[in-house]
Amino acid sequence: MSSVLPAEWEPHEATWLAWPHNASDWPGKFAAIPWVYAEIVRRIAEGERVRLLAGAFEEKARAVLRRSGVPFDKIEFLRIPTDRVWTRDSGPLFVRKDGRKAIAHFRFNAWAKYPDWKRDGRIPERAARFLQVPLLPMGGVVLEGGAIDVNGEGLLLATEECLLDSEVQVRNPGFSRADYEKLFRDGLGITRTIWLGKGIAGDDTHGHVDDLARFVNPRTIVLCEEKNPEDANHPALQENAERLRGSGLEIVPLPMPQPVHFDGRRLPASYANFYICNAAVLVPTFDDPADRTALGILAELFPDRAVVGIHSRDLVWGLGTLHCLSQQEPR
Repeated sequence: MSSVLPAEWEPHEATWLAWPHNASDWPGKFAAIPWVYAEIVRRIAEGERVRLLAGAFEEKARAVLRRSGVPFDKIEFLRIPTDRVWTRDSGPLFVRKDGRKAIAHFRFNAWAKYPDWKRDGRIPERAARFLQVPLLPMGGVVLEGGAIDVNGEGLLLATEECLLDSEVQVRNPGFSRADYEKLFRDGLGITRTIWLGKGIAGDDTHGHVDDLARFVNPRTIVLCEEKNPEDANHPALQENAERLRGSGLEIVPLPMPQPVHFDGRRLPASYANFYICNAAVLVPTFDDPADRTALGILAELFPDRAVVGIHSRDLVWGLGTLHCLSQQEPR
């Protein structure tokens, strides 16, 4: 029996996060980041355990969380060291195999772009040892959690720009569409892979799908929409909408915020980078008129959960927001 990757909305045992410590990810803005994290931890802990990869920074984490009024009864501080905090991509990808929890062991190489990844690359094996669960080899393939999204019933979303491009940030040289689909089938229980085209402007990962399209239930996808024809995102998002037309799935448009720039760079601000936890859906907000619209759309799609906005204009300077920094451990 192949492994199955559960959907994010299925009940969690815990959420894995890594405490922020690498100031170079937010040059000039790092001071604000631990306080944003404290709010994220507080919201997640209302409905599940938080396994916090604190490494050597446990005391700093405890001090910030204590001052923010975050209760510690649902927080587990793990002395697992990290290079950076993007746990969606470097953290343990949990699957179910033969009725048991296991970790699919994909390689991580910092998006085929950065040199600081050796500690992050060891997180899955250290997590498996901590939980005493099997670590399932995936043939040495590089795959980040943000590059895929699943409905828990055999469907997977990915982009050609991220996984199939042969010139920019190439994760697995020579790996074909058929190779990925076989890997997803054998390792994650996927029966159908839906390929979108390009990701959004400013995306440091070269096309992660979790910034543009997400499953919200087994038959519904929210897809980012840019109505301004002059915006760089307009043609790519239009093409992705065309690809999903006729898919047999319900497609719900999700607005894009106005472009967010800092220090001369466009940042990957997107409401699609939300995180579904047991007690809430946490949604990045950007002091934008579209914040309210995006929160309203997601509130209608998740009537059983509170939909909570998390201020992310500072956070996105690290080139990721809420989904990028979290990883769910299914019950």
